[in-house]
Amino acid sequence: MFQRLISILSLVFSVYFAYKYRYRVLNAFLGRRMLRKLAVAFAMQIPFIRDKVLGSILQSNRPQETV
Repeated sequence: MFQRLISILSLVFSVYFAYKYRYRVLNAFLGRRMLRKLAVAFAMQIPFIRDKVLGSILQSNRPQETV
């Protein structure tokens, strides 16, 4: 019983600190080249993200049309 309480409290505190320092954790994670490449490769497999990124890249290269 006591061991389970300690486990739950540890989990709650871990989630709290991960949320509080989420940008530091994300910067530390993406600061590693291999992890950054894996994150980008994973993100490019999600259609919504891929369409937004490629749409913004390809749209900036096109000349503006005036209608």
